[in-house]
Amino acid sequence: MSPSGKTIRLGVVGHSGYDGLAGALATLRRLASGLNFALFFEPDIAEAQDQRLEPGSTLDALMTLGGDGTMLRGARLLEGREVPILGVNMGHLGFLTCCPADQLENSLMRFARGDYTVESRIMLEVTIADRTRKERGRWHALNDVAVHKGGFARVVPLRVSVDDAHIATYSADGVVISTPTGSTAYSLSAGGPVVVPTLETILVTPISAHTLAIRPVVVAATSAVTVQADGAAEELMITVDGQTGATFGTGDVLTVRRARKTIQVVRFPGSSFFSTLREKLGWGGIPERD
Repeated sequence: MSPSGKTIRLGVVGHSGYDGLAGALATLRRLASGLNFALFFEPDIAEAQDQRLEPGSTLDALMTLGGDGTMLRGARLLEGREVPILGVNMGHLGFLTCCPADQLENSLMRFARGDYTVESRIMLEVTIADRTRKERGRWHALNDVAVHKGGFARVVPLRVSVDDAHIATYSADGVVISTPTGSTAYSLSAGGPVVVPTLETILVTPISAHTLAIRPVVVAATSAVTVQADGAAEELMITVDGQTGATFGTGDVLTVRRARKTIQVVRFPGSSFFSTLREKLGWGGIPERD
């Protein structure tokens, strides 16, 4: 039961592609009453008797059952509301999540009695404007936004600026602009640095740059990063958190800045960012010798 005896309004988001989802939902329903949880399920995983999670629902916390992608989707569903997100990993990596599925029951009990901390993570506000400077898209990203080419095999010229100061025109396959939380995602694969997720910075990482002089840049969270396609032969793509986005062409301007709202991520005592690095990425591991 929650320490105050207050009912905890808990939104539940799940990925139906995971075999363990049904069991996790059964555990959640079984424990809810005793832990003072009022559950609100997104429609795709709700049963007939369940309360539905609707846009704008008043919540005290959100639970995601899946992987990192499910957690990113849950963060967007909150639409800027700053409530704790408890990510339960049902997949392989689950870097953003706070507990594996086989520890769900214990984690629910710890959460109900307040045995957890909350980390505040910055988000990005992403906008695209056309050549007339009319906005034609706006999103929020917890991890990153990527400008990348489509199905053609050639480099693209991307003019990148920070606070109107021109950094360079990248000749590359694209560029990733990420939060510290996203530093261990696409940015890391592109050669970007690992950044402690509670820091407040923005990372700019070229994708397969065609000159060794171009390197990742870390800028202040107060900065505005803009990207323009300098005469790209074909339309590019903008992808936000690897899940949604739009086309991007010559004359368009992508602007990325820190969002006004943050995301609150649940962490249980005994775990740390560096222990997660060691476990999930084999960080600092030395192969055993026969």
